[in-house]
Amino acid sequence: MKLMVIKVGGALLECDKGMSRLFDTLTKLTAQGWQPVLVHGGGVLVEQQLSANGMTSTKHQGLRVTPEEQMPIVAGALAGIANTKLVAAAKASGLNPVGLTLADGEMVSARVLDPQLGCVGQVAPKSGALLSALLTCGMLPIISSVAADEQGQLLNVNADQAATVICQLLKAPLTLLSDVSGVLDGKGQLIAELTPQLAQELVRSGVIEGGMKVKVEAAQAAAQAINNKVTVASWRHPEQLAGLVDGHSVGTQIFP
Repeated sequence: MKLMVIKVGGALLECDKGMSRLFDTLTKLTAQGWQPVLVHGGGVLVEQQLSANGMTSTKHQGLRVTPEEQMPIVAGALAGIANTKLVAAAKASGLNPVGLTLADGEMVSARVLDPQLGCVGQVAPKSGALLSALLTCGMLPIISSVAADEQGQLLNVNADQAATVICQLLKAPLTLLSDVSGVLDGKGQLIAELTPQLAQELVRSGVIEGGMKVKVEAAQAAAQAINNKVTVASWRHPEQLAGLVDGHSVGTQIFP
């Protein structure tokens, strides 16, 4: 199996053209013998749903704080609206998608990351049996970043970290797709290759911060776990998606 894990950010869900472009790319990759697995977040949708319910959310070091009373709304936004939207768009591109959460099929084990963050989960790889079975049947797993601990408590997992764990589970290369073309330097220029030393330097100098810092750390953890580079690229740039299909180096390559 030529496996590829692709993580998409919540902003993609606001862009129908971006979604159809992404799934057309996955159709081409599938035709070339690749078996993609999609992992997604949905920050924008979560914000919309919380605000529709008269709630607000805060972030702590780039991670969303999720009080227990907000978790049903967060799960509904991610595992419900976001996931089914992506499943429908994949179906429209002729793919055979199946919508999942991290809680399904014993894929991961989950626990509360930090009580200060509320129902935010930390996950570790557990069993690849369900994903292997689905991939063998020619299906496209689309996984939302909602997990459950041993007591059945639903947990909100950072989608970059969720994708990292799916990568570890399948020992597959990882591409993190967002609405930016990769990691940018202090002058707004794309960094083609990011070593641990350079990343450390840019975090120290404040060039990499907030959500991008979480993304880079997740990419570095994945790169070390799978002992392979991780790509950070954009679904907004058709040429980057085309480059993925052609096997070209796109976006920022993050090395272990």
